[in-house]
Amino acid sequence: MQRLVRISALLLLLWLPSPSEPAWRFVAGVVKDASGNALKASVVQLENEFDLSVRSYITGADGRYHFSGVSYDIDFTLKARYKKYWSNTKELSKFSSAAHPEIDLVIPID
Repeated sequence: MQRLVRISALLLLLWLPSPSEPAWRFVAGVVKDASGNALKASVVQLENEFDLSVRSYITGADGRYHFSGVSYDIDFTLKARYKKYWSNTKELSKFSSAAHPEIDLVIPID
């Protein structure tokens, strides 16, 4: 009987998911113009490809943005707008294992 209890406990431990990977990640980057200069007051949009919800961030003087609480299990797209100009869209894949990806966005203006 004791042996059966030990085997059952071992199987239960093997079945439980391991806490090796955090559930959330942090995404950051810089919005730049074509010459590589930071663009302050740009709007960065992070779109959840599963439910199409959008989160926004307005960059500071250094052109940096960041989003926390980004799920590993969902694909996201990022794009930035400065005045009437848009960057190309970049993808953050659920297959990327980076815990703190840095994704810079370039808006094609000089």
